[in-house]
Amino acid sequence: MKIRPAVLSELDHLMELYDAGRLFMRRSGNENQWIRGYPKREMVEKDIRLGHLFVAEEAGETAAVFCFFYGEDVEPTYREIDGAWTDNGPYGVIHRIASTGKFPRMVEFCTQWCLEQCPSLKIDTHRDNAPMRNALSRSGFTYCGIIVIDDGSERVAYQKLKTA
Repeated sequence: MKIRPAVLSELDHLMELYDAGRLFMRRSGNENQWIRGYPKREMVEKDIRLGHLFVAEEAGETAAVFCFFYGEDVEPTYREIDGAWTDNGPYGVIHRIASTGKFPRMVEFCTQWCLEQCPSLKIDTHRDNAPMRNALSRSGFTYCGIIVIDDGSERVAYQKLKTA
């Protein structure tokens, strides 16, 4: 399994993966996340152009897609939290992760790769997204509290620090 930057020529395929992710959420009882076509094609295309979208693949087959970026205070919605982050230094953020479901434990694989890029990761998800919350727990993330995203809705927030 390897991770590489996404390219514009695969945008249609990646949008299909996000469509499948939305369907998986609905079947898992999560009716309130990734609604109204989120993530939009324009957003995914922008992520690719900025070098923030990555693909996990095995033998040339797409296994997962996710957005990852890092630096000082990269996610404005993470500035205020009802709770406390485990660390307040620079961090990376993972958003919009979706997998084909064919390869197990993709959240763990992708977050581990991200931790190799920076020593502190933050991620959030909807309260109703039980599969993601379970995957984050299995991956060693610590629940930190509740954040409010741009549309005013709440998300549960997690952080993981790289261990030596």
